[in-house]
Amino acid sequence: MIRQLLTAMLLVLVAFSLACAPRAMRGGEGTENPNMDAPAMSTTLDRSDITFLVDRNLDALFDSRFWRGEVETAARPPIMAIWPIENATSEHLEDQMLTLLSSIETSLINSGDVQIVARSRQAELAREIGIQQGAIYDPGGAARLGRQLGAKYFITGKLTAVDERLQKTRRLQYTLFLQIIELETGLVKFQHETTRSKALKG
Repeated sequence: MIRQLLTAMLLVLVAFSLACAPRAMRGGEGTENPNMDAPAMSTTLDRSDITFLVDRNLDALFDSRFWRGEVETAARPPIMAIWPIENATSEHLEDQMLTLLSSIETSLINSGDVQIVARSRQAELAREIGIQQGAIYDPGGAARLGRQLGAKYFITGKLTAVDERLQKTRRLQYTLFLQIIELETGLVKFQHETTRSKALKG
């Protein structure tokens, strides 16, 4: 009788511990949690924010006079290189900046209108001519690197954030600023910025 009682109590404890244990979930399209990525978890830049900032900037680029008049009408797709986007916020966003760069790169490649220099090749040449990877865009270094890469244009930019606090509320306004610079002339051929706000209430 005592043994049966102990066994029953043990089963109850095991069931309780399993009920309280963390449970992994899969989210996104085609799962039981399609809207898992919709809520913001913090004021940190997340995938949804990156997609919004990149899409808005590139929509403006593809609709610009520069793109329609110089890129789409070029005899051959011009070669573009992407200079690292500067993180000018106070946030530690190393992974997010890599995701942002990859998103820009993917969209440009898939447009079919330009050729994009592989970032691994760009980093290799940058080291050879003494440019620190991740350095802020500078015309002299870009011109040297551009000649090595055969690039006609460089895409560069920065991510900024305005951080505001009022009582128990914190709001960050992230702005992604993009520029396209023609290497031969140093002229800015396109620039645009998009802002995304996030808030955390205590």
